[in-house]
Amino acid sequence: MGDERDMSVWDVVVVGAGPAGASAAYAAAVAGRRVLLLEKAELPRYKTCGGGIIGPSRDSLPPGFELPFKDRINAVTFSLNGKYARTRRSRSMLFGLINRPEFDAQLVEHAQKAGAELRTGVTVTRVEQHGSAVPDRRTVAVVLQDGETVLARAVVGADGSASRIGAHVGVKLDQVDLGLEAEIPVPETVAEDWRGRVLIDWGPIPGSYGWVFPKGDTLTVGVISARGEGAATKKYLEDFIARLGLAGFEPELSSGHLTRCRADDSPLSRGRVLVCGDAAGLLEPWTREGISFALRSGRLAGEWAVRVAEAHDAVDARRQALNYAFAIKAGLGVEMAVGKRMLTVFERKPALLHAALTSVRPAWNAFAKITRGSSSLGELVRTHPLAGRALNRFER
Repeated sequence: MGDERDMSVWDVVVVGAGPAGASAAYAAAVAGRRVLLLEKAELPRYKTCGGGIIGPSRDSLPPGFELPFKDRINAVTFSLNGKYARTRRSRSMLFGLINRPEFDAQLVEHAQKAGAELRTGVTVTRVEQHGSAVPDRRTVAVVLQDGETVLARAVVGADGSASRIGAHVGVKLDQVDLGLEAEIPVPETVAEDWRGRVLIDWGPIPGSYGWVFPKGDTLTVGVISARGEGAATKKYLEDFIARLGLAGFEPELSSGHLTRCRADDSPLSRGRVLVCGDAAGLLEPWTREGISFALRSGRLAGEWAVRVAEAHDAVDARRQALNYAFAIKAGLGVEMAVGKRMLTVFERKPALLHAALTSVRPAWNAFAKITRGSSSLGELVRTHPLAGRALNRFER
């Protein structure tokens, strides 16, 4: 095992205990490595997030994970800036809704059960890969706010959309959106009306949309649109809530959050440091769905961090990090590229999309398949010539 000093180096240190970080820590710990998971908040903590768990998210959870569903959705009402509302129903569940604090805490527990060690209330100020803090070329120094230094053979940055580790890696972003959300407690009669059904409203600002997600006696109501439209986005949320007849209920929580999508040429690693989830700018550009991207990229980051940790020199570490980047681009990258094309069409022609989803059966079936996880945007465009042709035509 080497000397005492050697024992103080962790195999993998993961920064951030959201879905991406917890998945990375779980994957590395299951492989039998010494894993430390660092989180600046105390858990459970609140996140601005609709909390929809689609098929790909379910498929990426650790074995034996019991989803704490607040509701199971089998109907979607679509509207176009409050008009032309139409509800489509499905015989089986489309997706489930969770509360993020509960869900995230449960993921962290699974990582701990697999052997990862958790430290909360810890802020990472920077990572260093050379210099006096680093004993050798195989080690990364993770410097904490109180001056303490933690040593690791590999680091996974999963510290969210304003990532410190992302800055170290040099992550580049090319789409930034502002999401605003209110958690509104409602009386039983109102809650009953929403049970099993969500609303998706294509909004008045190009590329914007709003949602209502029911969670028992609370409705999560939110809107998202491109950053720089702050006042218009806020007005959209207010109008949306008023139109729904919910203006009389006092929100329990109101919050805002910036989501950031990576640029195509954005790096996913630097030396022995990998990034995943929001920290890497990985999310679906059109819907801005991030949980499935966080779970999937987190798991890959944890698996490849194990290989980076085992690498004996910089060349080998780089090779493993490039393999990680390749795995991300081949899967999530392909989906992001199609999502970007969908967003462009949606920005120009929201009415067309609304008409397709509410009155063209194949379009609704595609939506249902994607949310259930039996297909993905990328797969549909690849395998259905019609979908590919339609997308090409709309883009023109």
